[in-house]
Parts: sequence; structure tokens; C-alpha cells
Amino acid sequence: MPGCAAEASVLEDLQEIERELLLLARHHILPTSTHKQHGRTLDRSAYLLLSRIEAEGPMTIGQLADAFALDVSTVNRQAAAMLHADLVERIPDPDGGMARKLAVTQQGLQRLHADRDVVLRGLGQVLGNWSVEDRRCFADLLGRFNITCEAENGYPWPRPTRVSDQ
Repeated sequence: MPGCAAEASVLEDLQEIERELLLLARHHILPTSTHKQHGRTLDRSAYLLLSRIEAEGPMTIGQLADAFALDVSTVNRQAAAMLHADLVERIPDPDGGMARKLAVTQQGLQRLHADRDVVLRGLGQVLGNWSVEDRRCFADLLGRFNITCEAENGYPWPRPTRVSDQ
């Protein structure tokens, strides 16, 4: 019964992937971690929202809610905390729309970049003994996985073109 063996193999692969994703989410080195270590100052939601606004430019609360598949009230609370901390500011819509948009402040950019530097240093430590090929393959597979998830759920993340891809 080759079909049964193939189905068992697929199930085992999916179980292994599920376990590894679960374990991946617990590592404090990742940008989604809420653990404040090594000088990181932003909580998970601020890091994610600021990263998205940095990648896409000023966004409304509704656009952010859609981008993360979150309730508008949730994003509104997170935005209020970021406004209070001077990480973002409300600006008129550059395209002339009625809703005001959130733009990252200079302080917000500084803190985002400082936190990202901590994350990159940590990733550099973890992946320091990996070959260039293994790092590239890992990045490619993670990108492919995320792009597939985004397409499935309808919320793509803007990605820059890699210098090596040009």
C-alpha cells in the first residue's frame, strides 16, 4: 500500500513542521518575542506595527488592522500606546483621503532600528556557524512559507528586492 505510506510520511512531515514552528515562536531572539533582553525596548505589537509602517509607508488604523487580520479596536489600542510613547504620529493622508494615517516618528525609527540590530546580532550568533548556502536556503524557504501563508490568507507583506537578486 504505497498510498498509505505516502500519507503517513506527509502527516509525519506536517507534525514535525508544526512542532518546529511552535518551538520557533518561543525563542526570545525573534522579533515577535515579548521578552525584553539585551536592550530591546519595543513590545511585540509595536515592533510588528512599526515594521509594517516602515515597509509600506503611513497607514490608517483600518489598513493596519487588515494587514494583520486584527480587529480595528485592537489596533486602535496598540496605536494609542505608540502615539503616547511618541513612536508614531497622526498625519493627513498624503493621497487626500479622509482618514488620518500613522507615520513612524524619528524616535520610533531609532527604537525600531535599535531593536532590529539586537535581533540581527542574535540571529548572527545563532546562525554564525551555518554556511552561506544554508543561510540562503533557510531564508528562501522561510520566505516561500510566509508568502504562501500570506497568499492563502490575503494579507501580503511588502518585501524589498535583495541586492543579490538584482
